[in-house]
Amino acid sequence: MLPIIYGISNCDTVRKARKWLADQGIEYQFVDVRDTPPTRERIGDWIASAGKDVLVNKRSTTWKNMDNAEREEAENGDTLAVLLSHPTLIKRPVLEHNGAIDVGFNADNYGTRFNV
Repeated sequence: MLPIIYGISNCDTVRKARKWLADQGIEYQFVDVRDTPPTRERIGDWIASAGKDVLVNKRSTTWKNMDNAEREEAENGDTLAVLLSHPTLIKRPVLEHNGAIDVGFNADNYGTRFNV
């Protein structure tokens, strides 16, 4: 099964991850979360695997545009519901490969993940 990259196409970090994969000759599937938001189950799995503190992107424009009540809910309440409502709040990219995920892009981590 091909690795899957979740993100938004105009995100610089997503572009870096996609370029790295292409440069290594690694085929992958790209899912733009604006066009195809992740399911409740998928986001729940990501939270369980990486943790909400890793998954919520507090540097994003989405975070900056949220009101304090939504931020509080994302941090201490129903994080899953907030991420479902605001998929661009998910830190990017999320890479799914062989049953594991990586959140964000780090060339060394990707190199280890793909044995290159």
